[in-house]
Amino acid sequence: MQKMPHHKALLLVLSLGVSACAASPAALSGSPPLAEASSVALGQSAYAEGPVIQPVELLEDSRCPADVRCAWAGEVRLKMLWIRPGARAQPFEAILGKRVPLADGKLLLESVTPPKEVDRPIRPEDYRFSFRFDGGL
Repeated sequence: MQKMPHHKALLLVLSLGVSACAASPAALSGSPPLAEASSVALGQSAYAEGPVIQPVELLEDSRCPADVRCAWAGEVRLKMLWIRPGARAQPFEAILGKRVPLADGKLLLESVTPPKEVDRPIRPEDYRFSFRFDGGL
């Protein structure tokens, strides 16, 4: 068996260690992030004009159905992940129409589709979310 020179073995170990530490957003979601954060499905990651985000769970959808008059419009709450390169994904919550501090700015959950209807429940896989990030250097 041939011996590997010490400096080559050290270089191999260091390069493997560095590649193991850098978790990409695609590795977390299973696919590359969308180029923009409009029409994002649950479990899908997207670039939000800077940070990479991923809606992972619908916590609440109490929106008023489109064909009903309501005293309260209701709200949508999402469990989200901020996917940071080389770091653990950071969980946070997004609420429709409210800005949430994220990275060096604020993230806004701008819209949710499809609209809610009285007689037709929305399946989790049918939801789409649009986000806007205000901030950055």
